[in-house]
Amino acid sequence: METSIGVFVSRTTAEKALNDLLSKNVPKDSIVFLTRADSEATFHELDEKFSQAFAGGTTGMILAAVMLLAVPGVGQVVGVGFGAAALLGLVGAGAGLAVGKVVEGVSDRRQPPADEESSKDTAFFREVLQQNRSLVIVRTDSQEIAKTATGVLDRLGIGMEKLTSIKMRTAIREVGGITCVEIAGRVTLGEGTVLLREIIRDLLTKGKKKILLNLGDVEYIDSAGIGELIQSFTTIRNRGGQMKLVNLNKRVQDLLVMTNLHKVFEIHDDEAGAIKSFGSHLASGAVS
Repeated sequence: METSIGVFVSRTTAEKALNDLLSKNVPKDSIVFLTRADSEATFHELDEKFSQAFAGGTTGMILAAVMLLAVPGVGQVVGVGFGAAALLGLVGAGAGLAVGKVVEGVSDRRQPPADEESSKDTAFFREVLQQNRSLVIVRTDSQEIAKTATGVLDRLGIGMEKLTSIKMRTAIREVGGITCVEIAGRVTLGEGTVLLREIIRDLLTKGKKKILLNLGDVEYIDSAGIGELIQSFTTIRNRGGQMKLVNLNKRVQDLLVMTNLHKVFEIHDDEAGAIKSFGSHLASGAVS
């Protein structure tokens, strides 16, 4: 499953991304749009724009395509798409109560159950929404659809200019019980996201749960790469582990600041300090 995430300062630009995805035949059941609502007027405006485009769906259920959701710690959020409530953790028994009061015209219908991957990302989506950003998320098993979605989100969302053609490279070493994964090149859809996913899965299988990603030589991260970093972090956390980032160059640091993900990831300037932050048994001076 590939996840591409677009983060937008402007809600208007996020809406354009949503329209572009639909125009390029990205399946509507793969798309979720989330934005904070100042008032019910925001909901009615978006309902008018997108309810018809998202009507129906392939879930076999009659669902509201545009919903006004009461999200703890965030406030009212307009969700467009059939997985909106799931991505914000507002699903399960009594889902209607979790969503809160739904504005007129939208019935209090139960959403399909959240899958494991969606529920992992809830904290990230809530954190970004708290900072008044809008989100467009595309999750798909199709590489072709993921490529199309990533192209749209990278063009319109907050991202970095492509400055390198170097493919992603990795090196793994152990320092005092901490697994340091050095990443260089591009963290992008396809080879990059799959490689990172496989590395994290392999480390967890081996019982390695304290993981430090050194991103000093990463020159480009696309929307799928952002999605994979989030998936890695939450997968490790849900397995009782920790993942931290270290040695970010200015381009990557700026990207995380613009997307407000710097407030979610734990980021360190140097490896020695990052390793100590895990509370390892490393002796003083053991890090070269």
